[in-house]
Amino acid sequence: VQLQASGGGLVQAGESVRLSCTASGNTVSIIHIDWYRQVPGKQREFVARLSSDSDGSTNYATSVKGRFTISRDNAQNTVHPQMNSLKPEDTAVYYCSARSRMTRYWGQGTLVTVSS
Repeated sequence: VQLQASGGGLVQAGESVRLSCTASGNTVSIIHIDWYRQVPGKQREFVARLSSDSDGSTNYATSVKGRFTISRDNAQNTVHPQMNSLKPEDTAVYYCSARSRMTRYWGQGTLVTVSS
């Protein structure tokens, strides 16, 4: 499985950003897609999860709940986190990750910078 993330950039506090993560390869093996973020000098932290099952269940970190929404475009094998009401503390490199039964795959990061 290969993952291609995009959509980062520089925004002001209160604005929105929509990221994308497109999966290719053995996508039928994916159980769920996660988004993580990392600030230099800190551990990578979980942001959101979208299950690949028919329910498309989601899970969010407390810090983003109510502001971030994750959805998918099955035709494009793409997952989109919609990040609203951004805060300077949301500034980080965002990574998408796919989990299969045996392996976790990582895409390259995309930087989101939120200015105050």
